[in-house]
Amino acid sequence: MSATGLEVFDTTLQETNIWLKDICLAAEIDRHCAWRVMGAVLRATRDRLPLELAVHLGAQMPLLVRGAYYDQWVPGAVDRPSRSPEDFAVSVANNLGGVRPIDAVGAIGAVFATIGRHVSAGEVQKVRRALPVGIRALWPVPERERTSGVDVGQ
Repeated sequence: MSATGLEVFDTTLQETNIWLKDICLAAEIDRHCAWRVMGAVLRATRDRLPLELAVHLGAQMPLLVRGAYYDQWVPGAVDRPSRSPEDFAVSVANNLGGVRPIDAVGAIGAVFATIGRHVSAGEVQKVRRALPVGIRALWPVPERERTSGVDVGQ
């Protein structure tokens, strides 16, 4: 029997909980904080990607995560955010109002690693390549790339 009465809701809740658990464990934060961190990192990443790639990345996320990703998005906004890793971390930290102080760089790495586990390898490679080099450096190299000896992010 379905918990919500709709299989699509049950599935997205289950998948979202898996993403949150991954982030909680990697960043050593609670679920509430993980939800806020995930949204802040996803939106900061989205705003630094070309439009088409941002949409393709969003399409591979669970429905509920996708909602956080697209929240407050203005496609084609004239103001492009800074491409420095420091400004990326500040952007994430500034979007965590009400959350206990956390290591923004560690939290960013936790979200990037989670994306790396749950989004197709090809899409992850495209996203990593599209990010500025400094921000790309915050993204842990996925296990599947470390074991193959290939680093597509450089």
